[in-house]
Amino acid sequence: MSIDIDPLCDAPGLTVTDHIENTQFELYADRPVTPRPSPVDDHYFPVDASVTVETGSIEIPRIAVVETRSSDGTLLARGDDLAMPDGEYHLGINPAPTKLYTHFESGFSVTTTDRTTRIDLEEVTDVTLGFRSLHQRPAGTITTPTDPESLMDAVSLLGSALQTTSPERSFPTLRGHPPLIEPGDRLRVPDRIERPESGVRIVVPPTYRDLYPVVPLAYYFAAEVVPGSAARIEGDGWSHSLEPDVERRAAEVLRQSFHFDCIARTEGFYPVDLHEREMTAADLDWAALYEAPLAERLGTYLEVPFAGIEPELPQWTLTTDVRPDPDNVESLPFVAGELSIVRSPETATPAESGPGGGVGFLRAPEPGPGTLVRGGTDAGTAAADGSDLRGADAGEADPRGADAPGDRGTALGSTGFVRPEPVETVEHAWVGDGVPLDANKATLDAYRRRLETGTVEQSRISVLVVCNDEQMREEGKVSELYGLRDMVQFDIEVRHDLTRAEMREALASDVDFLHYVGHVDDRGMQCTDDYLDLTQEDLRVNVSAFLLNACQSYEQGEALIHRGGRGGIVTLSDVANSPATKLGRIVARLMNSGFNLRTALHVAKRELLTGHQYIVVGDGATTICQSRSGIAAVIDIESNGSELDFTMSAYPNGPYGVGTMYSPTIENVSTNYSVPTDAKIHGISSEQLTSLLQLETVPVFYDGELHWSDELLPL
Repeated sequence: MSIDIDPLCDAPGLTVTDHIENTQFELYADRPVTPRPSPVDDHYFPVDASVTVETGSIEIPRIAVVETRSSDGTLLARGDDLAMPDGEYHLGINPAPTKLYTHFESGFSVTTTDRTTRIDLEEVTDVTLGFRSLHQRPAGTITTPTDPESLMDAVSLLGSALQTTSPERSFPTLRGHPPLIEPGDRLRVPDRIERPESGVRIVVPPTYRDLYPVVPLAYYFAAEVVPGSAARIEGDGWSHSLEPDVERRAAEVLRQSFHFDCIARTEGFYPVDLHEREMTAADLDWAALYEAPLAERLGTYLEVPFAGIEPELPQWTLTTDVRPDPDNVESLPFVAGELSIVRSPETATPAESGPGGGVGFLRAPEPGPGTLVRGGTDAGTAAADGSDLRGADAGEADPRGADAPGDRGTALGSTGFVRPEPVETVEHAWVGDGVPLDANKATLDAYRRRLETGTVEQSRISVLVVCNDEQMREEGKVSELYGLRDMVQFDIEVRHDLTRAEMREALASDVDFLHYVGHVDDRGMQCTDDYLDLTQEDLRVNVSAFLLNACQSYEQGEALIHRGGRGGIVTLSDVANSPATKLGRIVARLMNSGFNLRTALHVAKRELLTGHQYIVVGDGATTICQSRSGIAAVIDIESNGSELDFTMSAYPNGPYGVGTMYSPTIENVSTNYSVPTDAKIHGISSEQLTSLLQLETVPVFYDGELHWSDELLPL
């Protein structure tokens, strides 16, 4: 079973461990409880595990919204402060690290404090608790020839994963993971994979360059994809052109239709106050659109000129460049599942080599004395704008690391670097040959490891900090930044001065996150007795995520992915020790707070120009835990006289993907938002903000400088 439910040892209640998603949380009762297995069909919504306990209350240590439904699923009430008379109820509690449902017969009330949500029953009774992992798996694998026209038949089946064609499929839990695709001599489709009849058809010329950008649309619209001379989307009685720029027009259709679906779904099971509905310039009959078939609804959406509603659309999270190559077809279901905007560049601009062995804006300055870098040289390194970092941000008076040979510092030549076109999204991934500057180098191996769900024996999340250079031990203190959260259990180990054999053993251990601090050059990772070259050695790697905070660690990090890792952060050039230490600490706290690798690096880049010397390899969506609130949130605060202007930026994260609904817990604020829309509130008081920041440790940019919420209190 993927979910374990056990009594708490030191308090009345339960510990719930989801071994698939590496999450753990606690439920409290008003008396000691012994969970008894119960049928999963006792719940209105599907669950993976169900138990029954006798109790007079249920409490979870987070602020949550409780949805109250009758026995037939009708929504009766929704909120964090409510009371219901005697009756039979099914409750959904959101957010929680798993889907959490309760079923009981009793009147009850819901109350919240600044940290907890409590459900008090009118009498002690049997309460059935259901839990469903938020992990999603594809229903099977489609085999297909990889020429563009044949591939269209397989792409047309990606929408089989949708659990509904209603606007509610804008919720991530109702989309499902698309079936996988693998090359073969003919089309083979498992019996359980069947595309729902959506009435939508996408016509594109039979080229990879035209097909790849519409793959997310084929998935989200459950559309049939067919060859034709002019790119367009068709429904019954309408047609919408994707000419002359398929990439741009497909991105516009995805953003516009998804935005409108989030608004239309407020006419269904979730009639909430939604910011996007209040602010839209579109004058549409949302009630009629909610009831309309998908194709009719989409046709009405696309009658609204994109230019008229573009200002209200949130910044989309992810763009993925998928090179127009048949070798990349197996990555398409993963890219579609993220609802990424897709571009398919035919050419990749090589990054030019420059003085000092650097590349483009990563070019290092001429060697100078007195700057410790994390590779084989003691040269300074360059900021994103090409300036020397050997000043207040990077300079060390002592030539620490000078024992590393000065002629072995180049671990990656410039020939493999490519410079993708800039993106307008928060994150950027690259699928194909080449090492992309300032983008996530995604790989099929890493994507596939999202789906691995082998038995996990430990319920605690393991973090290993390895420091193989005594002059860099300041960053070893990052271990103090893990394990701060009371919702997740961390096992943290700090090891110094490992030998080759010890490093091999560490890489083979079941570690959720490896934070390596030390030297890397073309010989590999420095150990006390020699260098361990991950590109040459046959290693067993069980590390899931990692940060190789060392000079030019790209090739070693890529080798970790090929040998078993899922995702990591690496460097493309020499990095000076002081900013590298600062970035390492930022990333440590972000990963501890539930951010994925791509978003963690995005936030770090806002604080440090040197962040542009780092990229993500493998699966950039990798996390080691979930945040308390589910989504990954960054808060911006600007002083405005005696009041404050507040912005919460919400990022898709694991099961809390694009379309997740959230609301900042601020007094007198009840509006909901859909990820990735930013919540912007002008003129809040310091008291209101203090109450919010006490709920969870989150990154806060206060007047443009990065802080952490626990460091700012009291305001």
